[in-house]
Amino acid sequence: MEKRQKRRVWLVMAALLFVAAAVLMFAGQGEEPAPPPLEVDFPRRMRSADRERAERRRTQVLPMLGAADSGTVAERPRPRDPLLAALPRGEGKTAVIIEANALRHSPIGGLLMDCLMRDGGKQLAEFREKSGVDPLQDLDRLVITDEGMMLSGNFENARFKELLGERVSADYGEGARVYEAGENSVTRPDGTTVKRRDSSAIATWNNQLLVVGKSPDEVKAAIDRVEGRGPDEPPAISESSTYGEMYGVLSVEMIARLIPPEQAALAQRLRDVAKNVELHLDASSDVALVAEVRGPSANDVTDLGKSLGAALSLARIKAQAGEDKDLAQLLDFAKVKPDGDSFTLEMAVPLEVIRERLAICREDRQNAEKALSSGKEPQETGVEQVPVPVR
Repeated sequence: MEKRQKRRVWLVMAALLFVAAAVLMFAGQGEEPAPPPLEVDFPRRMRSADRERAERRRTQVLPMLGAADSGTVAERPRPRDPLLAALPRGEGKTAVIIEANALRHSPIGGLLMDCLMRDGGKQLAEFREKSGVDPLQDLDRLVITDEGMMLSGNFENARFKELLGERVSADYGEGARVYEAGENSVTRPDGTTVKRRDSSAIATWNNQLLVVGKSPDEVKAAIDRVEGRGPDEPPAISESSTYGEMYGVLSVEMIARLIPPEQAALAQRLRDVAKNVELHLDASSDVALVAEVRGPSANDVTDLGKSLGAALSLARIKAQAGEDKDLAQLLDFAKVKPDGDSFTLEMAVPLEVIRERLAICREDRQNAEKALSSGKEPQETGVEQVPVPVR
């Protein structure tokens, strides 16, 4: 029972990972006719609202820098965003930030909330009661990295001791606490019991950050970066790239692993040509995605972009010929734009298409809320729930 409750602790957080998948997952269903062509505003640069948001998040000031012993004047460091400071450093890393609060208040936020609360909000209420955290109010951003997951927000009322009571905890650095897993008893099929140690760890920092990693060393490294003890390299995502409701960088290796085995040649070509992929998703009206692929050789990157553009054109023709209107409509907005040592891939899904696909979620939520208000348990919808992989 205790383990089941702990899994629920992460259920609401993990559900936010539906953001990227839900758009494409639901866009390919149904047989409604395509709406008139739309003008889509793609996220290509920071806007005034993005700049203001970034400025508000510069809340951390590190100690004065300089050689006090030599009598030189210490340099006053610029205030910075602690979440960006916690990100992995160096090239070839994966770090994707989901603006959970901004997404919640975007046009598709209510639609996605209907899908996340198809039980009438029962699990969310249980999570609030047990954790002391309201994800709809207290959670600001969610980050997925190679090393695990980070969450930022207001965790002042979080009951970490109750949630992580079985873990061994200790203070670390200036404002952090690290929770390490202890030994667990595991019963084998033959009935024998063995002790196993879970290597994962969780760290909290200043009631603002929650870091989940594969090991204590990984979460401590993230805290070190926040508190200025990390390597002197820029974070995986610069402040100038923090625009959209989702943004970040993906390692080429991660993308290559997502390519089907029958496209192994394409996956290898991507590894050989590309250096990294930067993506930005805007959900302020329609859902628009821009992915920029960079590489050391301009010629190779240009050729790869041309091949991808030709493949998209062919897929569009096949979709139109096969009367797959949804896919054809999606591909109508798909474009590849070469630019020297990089090219951008643009894709979009009109808001009306998403609204139509997610209409069933609102019906399920309303039915569940009616059942709960009458003292009944919500009925199963019969619609398959797609599990979300959390790495």
